Order: sequence, then structure tokens, then C-alpha cells
Amino acid sequence: MPTVTGFPEATTIPVNGVELEVFESGQQNRGNPIVLCHGFPEHAYSWRHQMPALVAAGFHVIAPNQRGYGGSSCPPEVTDYDIEHLSGDLVALLDHYGYDDATFVGHDWGANVVRGSALLHPGRVRRLVNLSLPYQPRGDRPWVELMEEVLGEDFYFVHFNRQPGVADAVLDRNARRFLGNIFRTNQPVEALPPGMAMIALAETEAPTRRSASTAVTGSSRNGRRRPRT
Repeated sequence: MPTVTGFPEATTIPVNGVELEVFESGQQNRGNPIVLCHGFPEHAYSWRHQMPALVAAGFHVIAPNQRGYGGSSCPPEVTDYDIEHLSGDLVALLDHYGYDDATFVGHDWGANVVRGSALLHPGRVRRLVNLSLPYQPRGDRPWVELMEEVLGEDFYFVHFNRQPGVADAVLDRNARRFLGNIFRTNQPVEALPPGMAMIALAETEAPTRRSASTAVTGSSRNGRRRPRT
């Protein structure tokens, strides 16, 4: 992790049967907690610019790496990452600090997690801020089925669920290249090959100029790019 002036050192905290890597700032503001929940593919480090401003605004800032990210525990079973476990981690984090409730801010995938926390543990959520991802209520059909119909079989959510283990193996072999391609800036234009975009980003030698938000959405069966939902 690159060094950023003022970014706190990590603390490992046991919660809910796992250990979370947590970055904390503004302890002088104890009593006014705000929990920042990152998205995918991100770490708590993605909040580095917001943390000083929130401390200055009077918050005790708590930014964990969710289970499966960074130095936090990585349980082996898929079911260990359901919304009950993820929201349970955040509630247990409040228990660790002795807080009854807190303001929760979630970005992208983290927005789903903090929304789930509000639904499952309403008494622990004082305020809720969702960034990037709107609320998606449960319907009569599975979300993966709807995503496949609208966004195509190569959309990363669909691919991950329909072909478990395929993308995992590619990303494991090419983690550095994948992250370098998805987060690069000011690079020349290169078109991604057809197929699942995250796999292409992991296997493409030359970086592309397609933004992460465009690249990870994949494409529909007819090849047209779809807006991110």
C-alpha cells in the first residue's frame, strides 16, 4: 500500500469469527462514529482523501477492509460472504468500539453491505449514505437472472455466478496485471477482446483507456456496451 501522509496505520480487530484490518482516525471525536465501507475492487485505502475531512467535521472515522480484502480474514466458503456475515462484521465492529449505533457510508459493493446492515440491524444504523449504487429491492426473480437478460452472459456478476472458479483462477494468476489495467491512468487506447471484461483486463498485456466503470460492466450478447446499473 502506498504511503499517504496522515493515512492511519492498520489495526487488526477480531469480530464475528474473523479478523478485520481496520484504519481508524479522529479518536478525539469519540462518540460520533462514522463507518466507511469500501466497494469492489477497492480497499479502505480508497477513503484516504475523505478521512481527514470527516475528522475535521467531528467524526470518529472507522474504515475496515471487509472480509476477503487486504489484511482481513479470507474465509474459504462462498456462504461466509453473504449479507448476514458482512453486516454482522460491521455490527460487531461497533460492539468492539462500544458504540450503540453509527453513521454508515458505503461505496459501490459497500453500499449493498451498509444497506443490508440497515435492514438487518436497524437499531445500529444512525444514518446511511449510499454512493454509486442505488437501492435494489428483492424481486420475484433472482438478480443474476435479470442481469443476464439485460446485460448478457459476460457481465461480471453473471459470469462469476454461472461459471464459478473460472475468473478466480485467471485473476489469481494475473492479480498485479489486472489491478494495473483497471486502475491505470493516461494510457493509450486499446480495445478489449470479446468476452468477460475482467478476464480480458487480467490477460491483456497493454493497458487500455477504458475506465474501470465501463470495463467491468462487460457487454451484451450483441456486443453493445450497456450502462452500469
